[in-house]
Amino acid sequence: MQKTVYITGADRGLGFALTKKFLEADYLTFAGQYLDEWNWLDDLQAECPEKLKLLKLDLETDSSIKNAAGEIRKMTDSLDVLVNNAGIFAPDVDDILGELDFEMMEKMYRVNSLGPLKVSHSVIDLLLKGEEKLLINISSEAGSIADCSRKKEYGYSMSKTAVNMQSKIIQNHLQPKGLKVFALHPGYLKTYMLGEKNEEADIEAAESAAEIFRHFVQNSKQYEEIYYDYQGEKLPW
Repeated sequence: MQKTVYITGADRGLGFALTKKFLEADYLTFAGQYLDEWNWLDDLQAECPEKLKLLKLDLETDSSIKNAAGEIRKMTDSLDVLVNNAGIFAPDVDDILGELDFEMMEKMYRVNSLGPLKVSHSVIDLLLKGEEKLLINISSEAGSIADCSRKKEYGYSMSKTAVNMQSKIIQNHLQPKGLKVFALHPGYLKTYMLGEKNEEADIEAAESAAEIFRHFVQNSKQYEEIYYDYQGEKLPW
């Protein structure tokens, strides 16, 4: 039976790299597409028309999330893996002694925190019917309270802490049904979150995707906790 995966935020960066990785492993791959002007997914689908299914997906729009789930249900009655990868980041515009951009913070919370929960909710029954029953939420080291040294970035950091809490609650609830949940820090990636590729970052998205796949998809049973970095190192809450 062919394995299935649903990946959000697959247009570029880590989401695109993970999409390629799952396709290489012969998964039927449902990829959330948000950026109409970015054609990487379209080109990849032309190469893999039977295995890659593109879904229009905007995490700020409830109807978009429900429609994407509906399209998946037309093609499969189960999911093995869900990767909540879609997220946004804003530059330092928040200073408790200066300006605080609450509008942008609220947007990050809607996309980064509530977005994954809404997506998980939309397909959780399919995930529980899958063989692997694996939920991966892409979090960040920024979500760690114990290791926090930041003096800014309230919105992004708090949004990722919320992802960690959501991951823990889902795991508490559904572990008896066989679900395994991870909240993963993918590393400081050379991605396009601010529009242009961040060449000052540490690693390429493809390297992070390969490590995430190796540790947390192929060898998920080796990891009993929830919050790790992409190399399998446990992170403090």
